[in-house]
Amino acid sequence: MLPYIHTPFQYVAGILGASTDELKLIFSFLLSYPLAGVLKRVPDSKPALKNLFTIGVSAFYLVGLFDLWGGASTLAISSIGSYCIAKYIDGPFMPWIGFVFCMGHMSVNQLARQFENDPGAVDITGAQMILVEKLTAFCWNVADGRLKESDLSDFQKERAIKKLPSLLNFAGYVLFFPSLFAGPAFDYVEYENWIETTMFEVPAGINPANKPPTRKKRKIPRSGTPATWKAVAGLLWIFSFLKLSGMYNTDLVTGDTYMNYGYVRRIWILYMLGVTSRLKYYGVWALTEGSCILSGLGYKGVDPATGKVSWDRLQNVDPWGVESAQNTRAYLGSWNINTNNWLRNYMYLRVTPRGKKPGFRASMATFTTSAFWHGFYPGYYLSFVLASFVQTAAKNCRRYIRPFFLDPQTTQPTSLKIYYDIASWFITQFTFSFVTAPFVLLTLPASFLVWARVYFYGAIATALATAFFSSPAKGLLIQKLKARAGTPELHKSASQENLAHHEPMLGLPAEPQKDLEELVGEVKAEMEIRKRKASQGKGNTGMVGLSSGSSGVKA
Repeated sequence: MLPYIHTPFQYVAGILGASTDELKLIFSFLLSYPLAGVLKRVPDSKPALKNLFTIGVSAFYLVGLFDLWGGASTLAISSIGSYCIAKYIDGPFMPWIGFVFCMGHMSVNQLARQFENDPGAVDITGAQMILVEKLTAFCWNVADGRLKESDLSDFQKERAIKKLPSLLNFAGYVLFFPSLFAGPAFDYVEYENWIETTMFEVPAGINPANKPPTRKKRKIPRSGTPATWKAVAGLLWIFSFLKLSGMYNTDLVTGDTYMNYGYVRRIWILYMLGVTSRLKYYGVWALTEGSCILSGLGYKGVDPATGKVSWDRLQNVDPWGVESAQNTRAYLGSWNINTNNWLRNYMYLRVTPRGKKPGFRASMATFTTSAFWHGFYPGYYLSFVLASFVQTAAKNCRRYIRPFFLDPQTTQPTSLKIYYDIASWFITQFTFSFVTAPFVLLTLPASFLVWARVYFYGAIATALATAFFSSPAKGLLIQKLKARAGTPELHKSASQENLAHHEPMLGLPAEPQKDLEELVGEVKAEMEIRKRKASQGKGNTGMVGLSSGSSGVKA
């Protein structure tokens, strides 16, 4: 740590009653803005200088600001190990070896943090979680670069690494300072396109008048305004968190005062605890995304008609999408977007053999990866398991109840649809405030205590919905829908939900019951094949023996 750098943070922490490390973390996010502005102004013709600047700033954050010498070593071990695995190991198992290495290394640190039990301290596990996404994706991208293009999907072709990058480029990718501690994660090819400025090449045929404005001869478009808006939004989210966290916190829901309130107010407080907990993430992710935008890495292209630039390449959360969600897919799909994409592209679809549809194995592998990636607090697993059943119940409601509020011919909303929307929002939001409570409380005793204090309403409602759609009532609903004049919405919904089954949110199994049925079917088929082979083997042995005997007699 640099001399005297800790003193001002210690002084401010004493005034605000906040953690010194948390203040340093916010400071690093804000400092990344002017530093990203400097990075953007490094000449486009000097990518090596950009890498060195990026590495230098991250080294200052890790060692000069936080004194994380051990953390820096941890990032180095994960990065160098993954690079060596990608370089020296060939064959289909290379990315899986890289995955096990990265996840195993991170798990050790997560367990150490859990045993230390100091929530206010900033350690390296947050940065390592982001690095695991980047390094495992890197191994897969290198593996894709060694395959024929005909064997790759469009997504894989775009990100395939044909030639292993230089150590300097790789170090710059690993230690990209605007996203070092909290993300967002991104693929190596995106970083390479940014540092070589090929990302900003204007498509052919675009109206010259609609080209995004740049300064001097720089290729990176002006990004100060969108970055500023992200910074302002991030600070507002954090300010809101600081104000509300004094009123809605874990001490309140686990303390004796909570039971002095009526039942409805206890549910409301639990809901506000979830909102307050999310505000911190909204703020942090907005701040880190803003500095990425300022550096130019958030660039996602330009509208050829209007010349409007899109800067949402690295968007990690849609706060309005979460808070206004009327179903589980909208809720989970708007949260931790980059992790969702990582789980889908580098686990769910990778476990599935080419040409086959994802099934139970893919769902379970993704679920397990997501759970281990988050850590080992029991509350995480409690939330994950319940959320998977909530997702199934919600999907059945959307598939078999929502069509009654749509015109059967046009599928347009009826006059009663507004009531369905309000009810859907209310049920989704308050169910997830129950489901995610263990994610905030972390321990089993605290989680079950709070759940008991609201009479397990989320678990009971989910169980009742599951039982309802497993009963003959589901058949009655289907009959009523078919009895209506045409049923395009039923078919449309079924098609959409089938597609959704192949795109898990945060690793949650989309349909646990269906996945289990698929597993049972796979096991039965495998047993049948083995039985058939064994039977054929016995038959062949008998034939061989008979043939030998015949030959012997004949001889």
